[in-house]
Amino acid sequence: MAIDETKLNAFMGRFVGDLGAVMHAATIVVGDQLGLYKKLAEGESSVEALARSTETDPRYLREWLSAQAASGYVQYHPATETFSMSEEQALALAQEGSLAFIPGAFQIAVAQFKAISKMKQAFRTGLGLGWHEHDAALFHGTERFFRPGYAANLVSQWLPSLEGVESCLQAGARVADVGCGHGASTIIMAQAYPASTFVGFDYHAPSIAHAREAAISAGVADRVQFDVATAKDFPGRDYDLVAVFDCLHDMGDPVGAAAHVRQSLKSDGAWMIVEPFANDRLEDNLNPVGRIFYSASTFICTPASRSQEIGLCLGAQAGEARMHDVVTQGGFSRFRRAAQTPFNLIYEARP
Repeated sequence: MAIDETKLNAFMGRFVGDLGAVMHAATIVVGDQLGLYKKLAEGESSVEALARSTETDPRYLREWLSAQAASGYVQYHPATETFSMSEEQALALAQEGSLAFIPGAFQIAVAQFKAISKMKQAFRTGLGLGWHEHDAALFHGTERFFRPGYAANLVSQWLPSLEGVESCLQAGARVADVGCGHGASTIIMAQAYPASTFVGFDYHAPSIAHAREAAISAGVADRVQFDVATAKDFPGRDYDLVAVFDCLHDMGDPVGAAAHVRQSLKSDGAWMIVEPFANDRLEDNLNPVGRIFYSASTFICTPASRSQEIGLCLGAQAGEARMHDVVTQGGFSRFRRAAQTPFNLIYEARP
């Protein structure tokens, strides 16, 4: 077999980048959990000074800071042997809740690594791996990673893109957020529309407990309720709006979920479906965003669906055409793409 040395070197270059990223991921989680980014964002610092202020060991800290500098996550100043963070680095790594905050994504990656042994068995047997069977890092990481995107777009772009929904929310609407997880999306809507009432549903009881506490902390517990329920049995009728955020593709029976949503809506109600950005053809998803979503789908989304009834396994890159089929099979007569971002597609469905 003839080896093209140029192609081999190019592939090995990709390998070096990938391995560096994978090994760096764990250092990001440690830095986030120890508050190292937050403290360094306050100003340029020596290793020793940062160690004192964070109550960490200076030798470990020096190695950690060197790894961050080599990855471009902090800046090193040789003349003074100090480290600092740019405003952009601080926004992404040290400012919880900022529109560019990314440490939660690396918590998700950690959870995937912890699931390797379970996924080996799933590959061999074809059985599923439920959301609840993952390490808790997945639940917390998902909230922290997705919340900035929701905060940046949900109220300013996504809800206004739905026909008549924003005015309804301003006047006072009944809203169900199905598959709400830790409740970030529900709380963002409740804060923006004080005349409306919201209920968040999720089958994962620990996430619902977390959401209830979050609602109290956010000061919206009087207008937000969180209950344990699935997408096919959540209670209530005559909702003005039902929303699902990045979870329809995880469901074992998304058609059944669509049918239940249809029954729960008012005759003029709307269903907002937020899904990962995906083109319909696999070859059009072979890009950096698709790489993230296909990898997550292998370990999280597809096994979650396989663990449930039917197990349709849409995957995180289902695409608009397949989503249209699911929604219309569930009884909806109208379906359209209402908005999009580089990471999400927002669909509107009507009875």
